[in-house]
Amino acid sequence: GIVPLGRCVNRLFGIPFDSSSRETEEITEMAESKVVVPESVLKKRKREEEWALEKKQNAEAAKKKNAENRKLIYKRAQQYEKEYSDKEKELISLKREAKLKGGFYVDPEAKLLFIIRIRGINAIDPKTKKILQLLRLRQIFNGVFLKVNKATMNMLRRVEPYVTYGFPNLKSVKELIYKRGYGKLNHQRIALTDNSIVEQALGKHGIICTEDLIHEILTVGPHFKEANNFLWPFQLKAPLGGLKKKRNHYVEGGDAGNRENFINELIRRMN
Repeated sequence: GIVPLGRCVNRLFGIPFDSSSRETEEITEMAESKVVVPESVLKKRKREEEWALEKKQNAEAAKKKNAENRKLIYKRAQQYEKEYSDKEKELISLKREAKLKGGFYVDPEAKLLFIIRIRGINAIDPKTKKILQLLRLRQIFNGVFLKVNKATMNMLRRVEPYVTYGFPNLKSVKELIYKRGYGKLNHQRIALTDNSIVEQALGKHGIICTEDLIHEILTVGPHFKEANNFLWPFQLKAPLGGLKKKRNHYVEGGDAGNRENFINELIRRMN
């Protein structure tokens, strides 16, 4: 065959000829000059770049929002503590004043109730069962918060042999929510382990953390209904030491019915 001129010259002068590397380079250069990247690939690359940028911006925005929320939550928690402390001091002062005048202090009418179901379904009539369902007290030792009003009190009177109730204090509300609190998010029962769960469900009402939720429940605030509906009924344990007489009223030495402020002692035993 015919030998290329370049190779003859190399042979003549004894220069080794590396054809493979030079030919490969030439082919690569030719190929690169002719490669056209399909439009679909270019569009995909652009989309991926846009998504990456959006993801980065969202992460930065979330980080900034979380930092702002932490500051706000801390500030609100301090405000609530001051509010609770001031209220406690005022109560002590009013009681002392009443005692000095020879009278006694009458607590303002309570706005919040905590109801606990203490009996099962044996020999329960359909109407009572329906009211217990409306109150979300479907199981024994379920507990719920309720706003004090005429309709609530009428319902409680109808189911009184099956429940006990009273006025929870700050300590009880806090301990119940922190220890046994579950929220309803997308029809799921979720433990309140993170403020973001509260914010997702109630952020539109200005309730962004557990302390906000506690304050809304305790003070029966303007969004009490939404906050209370978000809370899943509390599942309490059987009380330490058991119950005395479930069928008898509390004032008769039993357990059923209104026990006013003494509900807090029962909550301690069941929480």
